[in-house]
Amino acid sequence: MVPTGTAPATPAPTAAGTPGAVTPAADTPAAVAPGAVTPAAEGGQLRVCGVRLCDEQRQAVQLRGMSTHGLQWYRQCVNDASLDALAHDWGASVMRISMYIQEGGYETDPAGYTNLVSSIIDEVTARGMYAIVDWHMLSPGDPYHNLERAKTFFSEIARRHNDNTNLLYEIANEPSYVPWSRIKGYAEELIPVIRAIDPETPILVGTRAWSSLGVSDGADESEVIANPVNASNIMYTFHFYAASHGEEYLNALSRAADRIPMFITEFGTQEYTGDGPNDFAMAQRYLDLAAQKGISWTNWNFSDDHRSGAVFTQGTCPGGPFAGTSRLKPAGQWVRDRIG
Repeated sequence: MVPTGTAPATPAPTAAGTPGAVTPAADTPAAVAPGAVTPAAEGGQLRVCGVRLCDEQRQAVQLRGMSTHGLQWYRQCVNDASLDALAHDWGASVMRISMYIQEGGYETDPAGYTNLVSSIIDEVTARGMYAIVDWHMLSPGDPYHNLERAKTFFSEIARRHNDNTNLLYEIANEPSYVPWSRIKGYAEELIPVIRAIDPETPILVGTRAWSSLGVSDGADESEVIANPVNASNIMYTFHFYAASHGEEYLNALSRAADRIPMFITEFGTQEYTGDGPNDFAMAQRYLDLAAQKGISWTNWNFSDDHRSGAVFTQGTCPGGPFAGTSRLKPAGQWVRDRIG
């Protein structure tokens, strides 16, 4: 993911970030209210059944929630108060934890970022939500560039959290400038490493051209359908930005969802830069399709970045308030209404 959105052509410039040492999230998460049934407690261990995501009773489920912004820039927006709001006020069932690899992310401090992601998993788990561990490779777009790092990271996360039943692993955020065969090869090298430690957690595989099913490169879903990843309990990801990605993208997702398991791990209501005017009408068409076909989704992004795609107004983090609508931008109000 470019720092601001899916890029159908040229990636957008890096967003201004927040410097400083990597520190874990607070270690005193709010307890779930007595007697409350949380999404993760109700659904239990997820698995892929046919072309749908299912709970431990093999009933189809649709997760709806938010993605963090890059933790190297906006980890101050992921704290006790914001996670309480997301779980209890917004009613989210999932949070995507977006850890960039380059751009000042994981490669600068592998141990520190592993600890940070692990601590956020604990925070999300304590609030009864599912957590997507997002290996946010972006530039370079060849996932093989980070294969050994991915093996190290996911092995450690799987070792620490093997008892969790609320995780999904997203192993390649937005591959670009490489053919589907190379993305497939990467997945088939990495997945067995994860499965040797954690045989149960669903794994999400990015698709070609910024997870557009190849549409942004003039292809479509047929390349994945004809040559799927040789692994079980996996899904394929799709990203869209409603003001940039119209009928061709929507139709490809619709066709793909009837043939292969799909998960929208990132979308915005604005342009692919994560900025500009919102196209709520087109975004609603995507979410209507997702509801019709049981496609889970997370929105980009849970931060107070200056762009229109960040849900909070600038200056909201870290103090909030995060509940209610007083500090939400229009896109934040729109997606909050559709999560719960």
